Amino acid sequence: MTDDSIFDRTTTRRSARRPPIIDQGGNEVHPGGGAFGGASGFNFNGAGDAFGSIQFGAGPYFGPLTREQRFARIDALAKLLDVAFVLPGTKVRYGIDGLIGLVPIVGDLITTAISLWIVREARALGAPKYLVARMLANVALDGAVGIVPFVGDAFDVMFRANMRNIRILKRWMDKQPRQS
Repeated sequence: MTDDSIFDRTTTRRSARRPPIIDQGGNEVHPGGGAFGGASGFNFNGAGDAFGSIQFGAGPYFGPLTREQRFARIDALAKLLDVAFVLPGTKVRYGIDGLIGLVPIVGDLITTAISLWIVREARALGAPKYLVARMLANVALDGAVGIVPFVGDAFDVMFRANMRNIRILKRWMDKQPRQS
């Protein structure tokens, strides 16, 4: 066996076609075809390298979501904000909105910003302007009264603006024809 035949075998083995790279959606991903041409060291198409893959724009967290998935996401967030926990020994439910709201001013600003994001998502789902206005009124009332120490925290627990907004959105979505 000569040195040339060993060289031929290794180059042939290296140049053999690798198995396809499949993303989470079951689609074949082509290496080097990313948004940056694969030249930057990061391939945003999800093509694998020695360090794994980065999948922006694909998968359940970053990809285009269906209406049902978007609604489920904001519904889960609203439940977390308003009714995630039960006060032991009672039937009183509260969420992290009431807990974060205990931090004066900053806590209420944070929860109001999250509530506004829920309204923005409702608008992205196609909610009409009059519905968005009602939702914004709920958030504004919750935010304004929530700033008052102690009274505002009790109001946050009882008023549940995010759950009200989800109920309003759900009623509207149920009246809409199904989109395929």
